[in-house]
Amino acid sequence: MKSNTALNEDKNVDQPKGYQLKHLFIQIFKPHLFWALGALSFLLLTVLITLSLPIMARYIVDGYVINIETGQKYLYVGCALVAIAACGTAIRFYLITLLGERLVSDLRQALFDHIINLSPNFFEKTLTGDLVSRINADTTLVQSVAGSTLSLAVRNTLLLFGGIVLMFSTSVKLASFSLLIIPIIIFPLFYFGRFLRKLTRQTQDKLGDSAGLASEYIFAATTIQTNGYQEHAVKEYDDIIENSYLKSKTRVLARSIMIFLLIILVFLAISFVVWAGLKDVESGRFSIGELLQFCLYSLVVGVSVGAITETFGEISKFLGALDRIGEILKTPDTVKEPNKPIPMKNPIQGSIRFNKVKFAFPLRRESLALDIPKLTINKNEKVALVGLSGAGKTTLFQLIQRLYDPLKGSISIDTYPIDKISKSHLRQQIAYVPQEPVIFSKSVIDNIRIGRVGASLEEVERAVKLACAEEFIKDLPQGYSTLLGERGLLISVGQKQRIAIARAILRDSPILLLDEATSSLDAISEDAIKTAIDNISGNKTIIVIAHRLSTVRNADRILFLEKGKIENDGSHKELMRSNKKYRKLAELQFL
Repeated sequence: MKSNTALNEDKNVDQPKGYQLKHLFIQIFKPHLFWALGALSFLLLTVLITLSLPIMARYIVDGYVINIETGQKYLYVGCALVAIAACGTAIRFYLITLLGERLVSDLRQALFDHIINLSPNFFEKTLTGDLVSRINADTTLVQSVAGSTLSLAVRNTLLLFGGIVLMFSTSVKLASFSLLIIPIIIFPLFYFGRFLRKLTRQTQDKLGDSAGLASEYIFAATTIQTNGYQEHAVKEYDDIIENSYLKSKTRVLARSIMIFLLIILVFLAISFVVWAGLKDVESGRFSIGELLQFCLYSLVVGVSVGAITETFGEISKFLGALDRIGEILKTPDTVKEPNKPIPMKNPIQGSIRFNKVKFAFPLRRESLALDIPKLTINKNEKVALVGLSGAGKTTLFQLIQRLYDPLKGSISIDTYPIDKISKSHLRQQIAYVPQEPVIFSKSVIDNIRIGRVGASLEEVERAVKLACAEEFIKDLPQGYSTLLGERGLLISVGQKQRIAIARAILRDSPILLLDEATSSLDAISEDAIKTAIDNISGNKTIIVIAHRLSTVRNADRILFLEKGKIENDGSHKELMRSNKKYRKLAELQFL
């Protein structure tokens, strides 16, 4: 089976009100229709054989009453049918289980692919733990239902209706008696079903909330402890879990009542029918074999109804899981790919232009984060962004990388509007070192190669030397092969920063963005990094965000930002003369 890529075809389509489960259901099964039809074929075969066995039982019993040899012949035929049914069931199990495994793999791939490409706006309002819950728990539920429960539900539904038809073919009178109870049996299914689905979705949402809270608090366990917040954190988590338990308790109680009522009603009906049948046997209107046949069909119908009620709860969970998965898959990326991306010259020069750019964060549209009428950064120029926290420096970086789109205006690299360039190609032209570098639970060399996958060891070593990371990497237990642990817990913040800088140097892009890239380094390492950056200056367009002015005083230009606007543009000396706030910052830092 091939992996499902169709799930992401309409990822940029706006979420419709009341997401259509039917659409998603068809979408996930369509690529594997052949396997689904194969499983369905063997399911139909086993159902037909199961429905034929009561008839065979009748012929065996009545045959033995008339002639032992006749009864034996029917017994052999019955054994052959059972053998065929066993083979068909085994093949169906293989196909449907494999289908479930394939579906969960496809769904997880599609979810991860979609989530990892969404813009930061999505993650501002979504907990990571909830997303992990949907990728793991919800898809596992889909696997369970699609891989077995759904097959059993279809099988038992066919047995239910097939059994009813064959009950009528055996005895219209007894079947009519049995049907009197059917509406009473079906009513709880529909009534409780809608109620159960609602409760199931609420339970799953609460579990997603608990996963999100747990992920957030575990990641910040040290902060929780040092602030003495453990008791409150535990109470918050316990409240969510308890709320989820209460929802589950109500759901389980509703299912239990439904199961109790259905079992009582079904077996009361069977008991009454058997009594009526014995009266017909006594009067000679029925043979023992016919009564056995009818009773077996009644049993098939009763067991099928019971099995359907059991699977109904799982299917309710399945629909709730599909609902949650569908919400993510239908979440549009607010930063859309251009319909017809324009190609860029390779290599690009690296000049950057802002033209009448206005931007506000989606959750804070009432206030502009950036308002830049005009800004040009020339190729191979080193420009520093300076200003108080919240002035819009990092936001400017995010717009250049097209993590957000401006509300108004345009941004271009060389002569290319960045919204007309494919996002992946645009970001290949930019190397970025964030203020808080991200280190993955990989080896040192794999972490650095994230900057350029497939780089040679020699290229990595050169980048490491320029980033002044060579000494501490050599001191690690396995050198470049040392695993750094989750989020790089085995190294210091300063060492993380040097790995992030090495990653950016290895990327070797025409544009280099440094967001407080040396903030966690000691003075000696900082000076070495400054030297490394100076060495590559003149060949790249470099934009540096800095609070320590000593790191940028030699920049070609310094832009002083305040409340999203460029207040001043000039050299260090020029800003010392013209900008009081800049001069105060410099004096506080003894410059």
